[in-house]
Amino acid sequence: MLKKIGRFFKFIWNGVTFLKNLTTNFIFIILVLFVISISLFKSLDTVAIEKNSALLLSIKGNVVEQKSYEDPLSSLSDEDDDLETKLSDILKVIKSAKNDKRISCIVLDLKGMGHCGMSKLQDIGKELTLFKRSQKKIYAVGDYYSQGQYYLAAHADKIIMNPYGQVILSGFGNYKMFFEKALKKLMITFHIFRVGKYKSAIEPFIRNDMSREAKKANYAYLSDLWAEYKRDVAKLRKTTPEKIDSFINNLDTNLKTFEGNTAKMAYKMGFVDSLYPRDITKGFLYKVTKTPKSKSSYNKVTFKNYLSAINTGINSDSKKVAVLIAKGSILDGKQKEGKIGGDSFSALIRKARKNTNVKAIVIRVDSGGGSAFASELIRREVEITRKKGIPVVVSMGSVAASGGYWMSASANEIWASPTTITGSIGIFGAFPTFEKTLNYLGINNDGVGTNKISGAFDPTRPLNPVIASYLQQTIDKGYQDFLKIVSKGRKLPLEQVKLIAQGRVWSGKKALTLGLVDKLGSLSDAVASAAKLAKLDKYEAIEIKRDLTKQEQFFKNLSGTGIKINISGKSPLSKFIGIVEKEASVVLDMNDPKNLYAKCLTCE
Repeated sequence: MLKKIGRFFKFIWNGVTFLKNLTTNFIFIILVLFVISISLFKSLDTVAIEKNSALLLSIKGNVVEQKSYEDPLSSLSDEDDDLETKLSDILKVIKSAKNDKRISCIVLDLKGMGHCGMSKLQDIGKELTLFKRSQKKIYAVGDYYSQGQYYLAAHADKIIMNPYGQVILSGFGNYKMFFEKALKKLMITFHIFRVGKYKSAIEPFIRNDMSREAKKANYAYLSDLWAEYKRDVAKLRKTTPEKIDSFINNLDTNLKTFEGNTAKMAYKMGFVDSLYPRDITKGFLYKVTKTPKSKSSYNKVTFKNYLSAINTGINSDSKKVAVLIAKGSILDGKQKEGKIGGDSFSALIRKARKNTNVKAIVIRVDSGGGSAFASELIRREVEITRKKGIPVVVSMGSVAASGGYWMSASANEIWASPTTITGSIGIFGAFPTFEKTLNYLGINNDGVGTNKISGAFDPTRPLNPVIASYLQQTIDKGYQDFLKIVSKGRKLPLEQVKLIAQGRVWSGKKALTLGLVDKLGSLSDAVASAAKLAKLDKYEAIEIKRDLTKQEQFFKNLSGTGIKINISGKSPLSKFIGIVEKEASVVLDMNDPKNLYAKCLTCE
């Protein structure tokens, strides 16, 4: 009887499973057909842009050289996906709008903009300046302005702020947490091996404060960056760098003069032009775009819509300058977007090199470094490419230091921004052990081994003195290799390289005088120079990317249709875990096979 009941329920369960699988497969087939149909007719879907339209340049999230890899399913989430905006997309949109007769002005709405490195701000500012030269206006609108947001707003013909808003400028600083006392309390022994008196990447683990050498080096490059910021803003706002410093350093006393009214202070001191509530701002935008009041919104085209409207195909037969983006920590093995893998990025260089239409390569580096081994793999591919007769030019973004410089050193030319953070030619190793922590908990580690170093890499045991000596020697050798690579690549005497190395960080402006870079300029300048080295009169710049898997391509096509899946928002706990994970990535990303790192933590 029980068997019959069991067979009955099994039959019912199998039937339910069959129906579930049938339904799932049916929905999947419908989705596939929908994606195909959308792809076929996508070319017919054009963005309508009216005459006298404003380009609403609303930059969302951090401005990056390359968007970080996103899980294919997350692209279908209905959550806000504007965590990052590509610098190249911003520049492309401004450049196109300059020559577009339908676009009468740019409206800068920067409230959603996150971190944007100084060199990136200057690149965007340069395009905004060129836009204004076409006799078109720029208007900045916002409730408040952070330092990065204000730099871009300063390029506007008119800066509008909410009467309850504020402008917050603070200058540039470099402050880190130091863990020596915490590690002692936790009884964790952090074994550090380094070369270079300025190599401060591991100071947080061995000190409770920043060393005098690190403070000296950091202050030098921060001062260069701040001088550039003040100079640019002062020129745009017809004021002086000294007045900008006075605004910041006397913030509290200045505010007393205006009875605590932050907006009035910014207005009276010349940092904004008008204080408008949102409804008045809206009316102003209706007026400048000549939009009838009967319309629900002023004539505008959003950043995303305009970008999709101007994206065009590539001429497959033309000669190319390939642009490769190297953004994030440099790690061993294969990595996806947002990190630089020694194997995967080397494969990307080979992919560009084997393309018969590619006559020159530009590598855009935005990295504070990482694995010395991975950096060397990439540098070697650059060297091989040059030997094949294909010129390689490096364009440095906001940061190209330590491993970021190592991988760049053998290029034909190195271009940087005046505010690029570069150099940091040094190397270190780190190996934590937990024997004291375990002993405190009453846990002991004991056993036997056949050799002096058996079990030497077990973090639950004290560091073997043989291994300690071994690691320091590999660090010393790695540093000497780094110096020789820079000396050969930059055609500088070894003794001269030793003087400017030691792990010290430099601004791009100073690096030029030291011979670490060849020229100051943007990515487009570097591309033009690469074309010149390849003797190209006519060429097309294309970005060479990693080939997507079939699954990734499917979900990318699906996300392009506008389909979104409702996924519950992140809890406060998950957000906290994300912050902790980001901080811990400093240690988690240490995967060099020899534990040798050319990494600049103070640069990021």
